[in-house]
Amino acid sequence: MNDSHTIRAAAVQLSPVLFSRDGTTEKVLQAIAKAAKAGVQLIVFPETFIPYYPYFSFVQPPVLMGQEHMRLYEEAVTVPGPVVDAVSRAARSYAMVVVLGVNERDHGSLYNTQLIFDADGTLLLKRRKITPTYHERMVWGQGDGSGLRVVETAVGKLGALACWEHYNPLARFALMAQHEQIHCAQFPGSLVGQIFTDQIEVTIRHHALESGCFVVNATGWLSPGQVGQITSDEKLQRVLGGGCNTAIIGPEGNHLCTPITEGEGMAIADLDFSLITKRKRMMDSVGHYSRPDLLQLQINLEPQSVIKEVSAPRLPVAEEPLDPSLQPTS
Repeated sequence: MNDSHTIRAAAVQLSPVLFSRDGTTEKVLQAIAKAAKAGVQLIVFPETFIPYYPYFSFVQPPVLMGQEHMRLYEEAVTVPGPVVDAVSRAARSYAMVVVLGVNERDHGSLYNTQLIFDADGTLLLKRRKITPTYHERMVWGQGDGSGLRVVETAVGKLGALACWEHYNPLARFALMAQHEQIHCAQFPGSLVGQIFTDQIEVTIRHHALESGCFVVNATGWLSPGQVGQITSDEKLQRVLGGGCNTAIIGPEGNHLCTPITEGEGMAIADLDFSLITKRKRMMDSVGHYSRPDLLQLQINLEPQSVIKEVSAPRLPVAEEPLDPSLQPTS
């Protein structure tokens, strides 16, 4: 295992172009180009950033959100599709690993999907949030265990989870057990206020400590004008702020650069992989500090489908009578 190298990572805090898949995609491509000038080799974008996180579902009752839900369908991303092709080209052009959150449309359903592109543009992983949270259940379907995988990339072993999936300790353990070196976390941002910012801080630092890996976390951000586009109710507007904490955490739970909690920006840090061994020498949760004789994780990594092929049962074949001339004589 090569633990003597260093890579440069960026976590991006951006506001989407509300109601526009193409507009938000262009902001992603611009951010990738800007990061490349800073020598970035890994870039992480916020949760369901293209076309935008469904903030409307947090402030509108289900009976009133049909129009906005339908608009999200129209602007959602198909995989494969033009957005995937554009990001793949950018990743290849700048030799950069890209982790991107999208609203994925699969026929009649939407999913909270995380895409990981390798530095050659290959789409290595498409995973769906396993359980949408609270209001999100009116918007997205559920993912399955096939996405709980760590992938080998040009910058190391990457795993990814979205938002409150980090409160599912077994989902996190599934990635830890595959020895992820960089954990890519995504949150929506601009929700709930300071309490959400504080919760993100605890969550990402604890995962870094427990797994002994780097955490690159990106949250979105809404401008005051965009909040007004989502709801004109001033009381509801107050819950569409705060909750931003774009940061990069080292394996010892420390910040590697100044976090971004307001406005647009890019947190950039160098990740020294020798720090992983330094941390795990003391406490390796899936190695010398584990007790598989007492505690084990059982996981179903198979993709799930509404169609399951069942082979038809074989009918018994009647035995042919032996030729009397071939039967043994006494």
